[in-house]
Amino acid sequence: MPPLPDAHCRYIGEWTATKLRWGLTADQAEADALTAYAEACETTVVNYTLAS
Repeated sequence: MPPLPDAHCRYIGEWTATKLRWGLTADQAEADALTAYAEACETTVVNYTLAS
């Protein structure tokens, strides 16, 4: 995670978008961490385009 708390939601959003774009999986620990951090990011929207 970035050192500045104000950057956490953007980081989580971009991380998630990258995973979705490239069809990458997440193990349970990563999914749990993303979910925990995302709970504080109610206004973050994840936009992505599937890689072709």
